[in-house]
Order: sequence, then C-alpha cells, then structure tokens
Amino acid sequence: MTCARFHPTMRVTSPQVIAANPAGLTRTGCQLAADYSAHFKGVSLLVLVGGQVLFEDYPHGHPDRAHELASGTKSFAGALALAAAADGWLHLNELAVHTLPEWRDDPRKTHVTLRQLLQLTSGIESGGKHGKVPTYAEALQAKAVFSPGTHFLYGAAPFQIFGEILRRKLAARFPDPLAYLQARVLEPIGLQTGSWRRGSDGQPQFASGASLAAREWAKFGELIRADGRWLGRPILPPKLLRESFQGTPDNPAYGLTWWLNAPLSATPRNHQRQLTFGVEDLTQELAIPRDLIFAAGAGKQRLYVSREKQLVVVRQATGILEALATGERGGFSDRDFLLRLLTGSE
Repeated sequence: MTCARFHPTMRVTSPQVIAANPAGLTRTGCQLAADYSAHFKGVSLLVLVGGQVLFEDYPHGHPDRAHELASGTKSFAGALALAAAADGWLHLNELAVHTLPEWRDDPRKTHVTLRQLLQLTSGIESGGKHGKVPTYAEALQAKAVFSPGTHFLYGAAPFQIFGEILRRKLAARFPDPLAYLQARVLEPIGLQTGSWRRGSDGQPQFASGASLAAREWAKFGELIRADGRWLGRPILPPKLLRESFQGTPDNPAYGLTWWLNAPLSATPRNHQRQLTFGVEDLTQELAIPRDLIFAAGAGKQRLYVSREKQLVVVRQATGILEALATGERGGFSDRDFLLRLLTGSE
C-alpha cells in the first residue's frame, strides 16, 4: 500500500490514520474495500475526500501505471460536449443532421439530437459488439432501429458518431476532437493520459480507448466533484454539468455519459446486458449517497463521484477482455464494494 502526492492542492494523509472527513470513511472501511477489490482482479484503488488522498492501494501494480478504462472513457465525451457547448461550437439540443447532411433522407436520423446521442437514446443501434469499436464512417452507417428518445441502447456507435460531428465542427482549428479535449479540459487540470486508442481511420475512440493511471483519472473526478472548476477556474459550465446528472424516462440511471444512483426501469434492464450484469440498482442501499454518479467500464473499471460526500473513488482491474466475453457475470459488485468502503462492514 502506498500514499504519494500527485497534485499540489491534494494533501496526502497517512495510510494508517484517516482523519475526520465529510464522507465518514474509516481505515477499516477503506481496507475492506481494498481487499474486496483486490480479490476480484483489482490493481488500483484510490480514495479522495475533499480533494485529499485518504487511501491508496496498488496490489500487483504501481501508482504510475496506466490502465485501460474501457467504457469508462465515455464520460470524457460528455466533458468534451460541455466544453464545446460553452465555447459555442455546438448546442446539445441541435440536430445531428445539421452537421451530417448524409442523414437527411433517413426519417429517424433526421430527428436525432446531440444530447440523445450522448444519453444513448438516439435509437441508433449500438455497434461495438464484444468490445469492437466502429470507425467514425462505420458508425455513421449504423441503422436507426427506433425513433429517437424512445429507447435506451447502450453501445459504441453513438459516441463515434459524436466524434465525427466534433471532427467536422473543429476541423479548422484542431486536428481532431481529442486535441480539443486535451487543450480545453485535460491540460488545464494537469491530466496526463497514458495512451488513447485510435481506430483504423486514425480517429480517437470515445466509446472506449483511454488508458490512465488512477491518480490521473481521479483528477477528472475532482473536476466533476468541484462543479466543473479547477483551482477556482471554471473549466466546464456548471449548469450543463448538473444537467448531465439527470436520467431519461427510458433509463433514469443514465444521464449524459454518467451512470446515476437511480432506479432502473424494467425495459432497459431486460434488454441491456450491461444493465443486467454490469451495473446494479443501488437505490435500496441508504448508505450509498443518493447523488452518486460514476463512469463504468468493462472489468469493473470505476470512477465514483459524490458531491454530497466530497468523495472521489477510482477502482481499476484487469480482465477486460474476459468481462466483454462473459457479459460481466458474477464477481465484483458495486454494491458490496461501496458498502464496505462507506460503512466499514462486510
């Protein structure tokens, strides 16, 4: 177990003593959560409260080693959208067809908004079977199987479509959307990526693709916890950021690229394997903050954030390919992990 400074404003406490904190965490709870995570292939656990590192654990790993986030990458697309909206590059409720004229003859695609793409309610088939992410061009060809705003469909294609929309909008100023994300969001908060996968088209993948060390992913969590501010400087628009934490009628537990602590309706749970095996309904557990949001990736990669508890937790693990093949059956449970961490009890 190690503790080390990773940002000048984030004071590191001893791993042996956890002082009084808004989340009420204890040494026992952190250790129980660490042991539980490690048992299910965990390689990184980092706990911050109020911007301070309270606990770190890297079984069979190293604090500076980057790990693939899998679909945990998707929440960066949300930050990208909010920054672009604040800078006047787009409006979340604008129609995608305004940038994609090739969609004009499709009676369903002509009504898809950028917000619906990122809320996964566009009606466009998801793509990305077994972790395969389509290129931007392939994603544009994905079929619209439902009218927009009527069904939640989890998958890669909508994020790749959004990437192509941003690529076209930003082409005069930035080589690709990732360059804009880095200049506008990541660099201002000192976040360094280990790598970011690109498709055969050379474009960055926003459905998955980022690899980050735990301490770097935690910086993004801190930005979100602090209402889009970093060291007092506004990075993301607070109003739009808060709107990102509102679900839809089709899936109340998913906002704009963030999973929410909200009840899952029967329809998406019955039709989405990610909901059945990957993400649990946590609303029955009173110890889990009602305002909890999280980014989630295959293999149970997690970035949990609670503004009420001033809490940011990063959990990373191996086994992504196995998880994609089996549909996340069994193993690590968000509920069991969080209850150990928050209550100090098994």
